[in-house]
Amino acid sequence: MNNMPVPDVSVIVGAYEAMPYLIRCLESVEAQTLGAHRIELIAVDDGSTDGTGEYLEEFAARSAVPTTVVRQANSGGPSGPRNVGLGMATGQYVFFLDADDYFADDALANMVAMAERAGTDVVLGKVEGVNRRAPKSMWKRTTDRVNVHNSQIMYTLSAQKLFRRELLERLGLRFDEGLRTGEDALFTMEAYIRGNGVSVFADRTCYYLVGRDDGKHATKAGDHTHRFAALGAMMALIHELVPAGPKRDRLLVRPFTVGLTQQFGPRIVKESPEVRRSKLELAAPLMERYWSPGVARRIKVAERLRLECVALGRLDLLADILDYIRAGTEPEVVLRGRGRIPHLAYPYFGDRRAGVPDSAYEVTIRDWVGKPGGRAIEPPRLPRQRRSLTSRLARRVRGLRAWVTPQRG
Repeated sequence: MNNMPVPDVSVIVGAYEAMPYLIRCLESVEAQTLGAHRIELIAVDDGSTDGTGEYLEEFAARSAVPTTVVRQANSGGPSGPRNVGLGMATGQYVFFLDADDYFADDALANMVAMAERAGTDVVLGKVEGVNRRAPKSMWKRTTDRVNVHNSQIMYTLSAQKLFRRELLERLGLRFDEGLRTGEDALFTMEAYIRGNGVSVFADRTCYYLVGRDDGKHATKAGDHTHRFAALGAMMALIHELVPAGPKRDRLLVRPFTVGLTQQFGPRIVKESPEVRRSKLELAAPLMERYWSPGVARRIKVAERLRLECVALGRLDLLADILDYIRAGTEPEVVLRGRGRIPHLAYPYFGDRRAGVPDSAYEVTIRDWVGKPGGRAIEPPRLPRQRRSLTSRLARRVRGLRAWVTPQRG
């Protein structure tokens, strides 16, 4: 009978050509105030040739943290090693630690305590960038329980989170080994949507996201075809798991803005005709199936216009709009209709021959003209809803009662 205690956290490290960053990464696991006896480390060397595997074995032989090392032929991406580690994990929670990155000393203690207190299935510990940018909008305050619909957590979909292992096993959730990029976003989004809430720990930094000096970071891998495959998988997941309506529309904003618009940014005018044509062909089915007025109205005008040009298959219009934006030209604010609805007059506004609908120029969420942080343009406020018939009748009844009730002398 196995009487070994179940660890609180299984830390899974997939490593490929990770030296010398791996040294600090593993030191940060040993330094955890949670205690070595409450952690298990599962490290998978994915066919490295730079001494990564040998260093892992040396660490396992001397560390107080129970460590299992797997050495395997290169799998071509991070999904395979993470899935191997997940299959071996026994902890109540799982944390996927990239071999380039490292923990703050009290990271796991803080995240485990929060998961236990709140009963949530995912905990986001505050991330800080080292030699690279890190997401910021979701770290405004520590919150015991949020979900993907009422917070900004959909803008951090990397795998570096604390996941309750029971959730992952119940859903059979694994990383898609067919994707060359974006596999962690798909995994995390499904855990957000199908799990029992998310906690955000923002009091102190938990995780340091490191930009490698040699530029060999996993998120930079893959050409545009791999990125379109990841975007399509994300849109399909949201479409499958979330019923049609405002919640689905809001979640679809992320792959359209943090994804598709980036494929049709200023660099596209310098790309070859073959690449531009390929991108349009790959975008066409995504726009046809997932682009809708409900999604469009949740996106700022400049980004929305780029996507409308893609939907029309008009890279010529897109190039002119990109030139206009890059020049820093401030569009005129045009008020239209009885509601005096503001529109931003970017190129082709009101030009019926171009085919871009006027609705693409309408300010539907807070927007800006000029440089970032310039003049804010607000959408019109919705008129106050009229009182329901029931509430109006109740008010009249209260008035009549006051009139017929005799006053006490």
